[in-house]
Amino acid sequence: MHEFKLPDPGEGLLEADIVSWKVSVGDTVAVNDTLLEIETAKSLVELPSPYAGVVAEILVAEGTTVEVGAPIIRIRGLDEAVDADAPRDASLAPHEAPQGASSASAAPASPSAGAPVTTTPVVPANAGISGSGSNLVGYGTKAGAVTRRARRTDAPAAAAAAVPAAPVAPAPVPAAPAATPPASAAPASAGRPLAKPPVRRVARDLGVDLSTVAPTGPGGTITADDVVAAASNTGEQRIPLRGVRKEMFRAMTASLAVPQATAFVEVDVTATVQLIETLKRRRDFTGLRISPLAVFAKAACLAIERVPELNSSYDAERNEIVLHEDVNLGIAAATPRGLLVPNIKRANEMNLLQLTQAINELVPQARSGKVPPEAMSGGTFSITNVGVFGVDGGTPIPNNGEAAIMCLGTILRKPWVVGEGENERIEPRSVCTVTVTFDHRLVDGEMGSKFLADVSTIMSDPALALLF
Repeated sequence: MHEFKLPDPGEGLLEADIVSWKVSVGDTVAVNDTLLEIETAKSLVELPSPYAGVVAEILVAEGTTVEVGAPIIRIRGLDEAVDADAPRDASLAPHEAPQGASSASAAPASPSAGAPVTTTPVVPANAGISGSGSNLVGYGTKAGAVTRRARRTDAPAAAAAAVPAAPVAPAPVPAAPAATPPASAAPASAGRPLAKPPVRRVARDLGVDLSTVAPTGPGGTITADDVVAAASNTGEQRIPLRGVRKEMFRAMTASLAVPQATAFVEVDVTATVQLIETLKRRRDFTGLRISPLAVFAKAACLAIERVPELNSSYDAERNEIVLHEDVNLGIAAATPRGLLVPNIKRANEMNLLQLTQAINELVPQARSGKVPPEAMSGGTFSITNVGVFGVDGGTPIPNNGEAAIMCLGTILRKPWVVGEGENERIEPRSVCTVTVTFDHRLVDGEMGSKFLADVSTIMSDPALALLF
């Protein structure tokens, strides 16, 4: 029997949430088959099976927070399953107990021992999967393995037929009504509410306790509509603080513990908008989603070369400011599970095409929760684009441990004064608000303002990037 424990996801994480099981008790799995999906403080992760065999027991229910190293599933090896299920004991009549076995072990199991009355061979509790009431996740308590499913066996059918049913069955039959009924016959109220995994996920997201929901589905199962209706009746929604949302809560709380300052400027980005339209017609950008965010990212990397303090962090143990050589550029992404800030490694070494490709790859991964673990660590500077939500601008909070974060607002058409002297005039231009928030312990006002001015210069005339 193989016991699979929750592996260490790295990054100093000590726990994870069980999001959904991809297997059920009795399923046959091969090495690297996906067993379940977990959510860490960083992202969603699918865990493959390190063993081949049959799922014997699922130890942790969906929605449970599990510590690293805790057992979560047991898998019986294929060879072990065949040996365990062979009718070496079940095929023996009561008087044919193996040599050395006690008379008690050779006797048929009585109702008081929890074995169902049956004319089929009685399998001891230690053979195959025990009838301990293991849960099939999402569907309540199941009966013991003896009555739950037919087992494969290499023994001849005659071996089972050799069991004399008549001498065994008559004695316990009168006591059958008083025996403990199989788990499958127990009322739903005695165990977990009956609901499929997708419905349980809806309940978790809406903060609904399934035990309080009246079922309307077949066989007393709870449907998604039942959960939504229950959520509407409560008048409030409770969202468990776990996984990505829990990490966002912790990181933002820690970040606000340091003194911060914000500077902002309105920028004429008409030239950037025109550049984007030009790039869309280039063959090497075919198939890529091109947005001002890529130019914004490139401008930030160039400006950091002149003001490296924006790409720094504080080493508390040595009481030193660390100026990072590489810009590991974080891209803040709103996801259904909370805010994620995966980063592009060595973004300062990339040209505009490479940055666009990296953003096109990273953002969808973040929204789907499939960000590679290495992209969730080592960030040095971040940017966020609130303009996609129609917001003019904002005061972003730096990612915990980073010196600064820059924010791009929505691009609006506004009247703008252009030209100088006698050529001064008002024209409609594309304008946006650019904001930078920085750790005032590491970055002073002059540094922050100089950095923002350089970014604004590049955004207003991308050709000037050649001068940096």
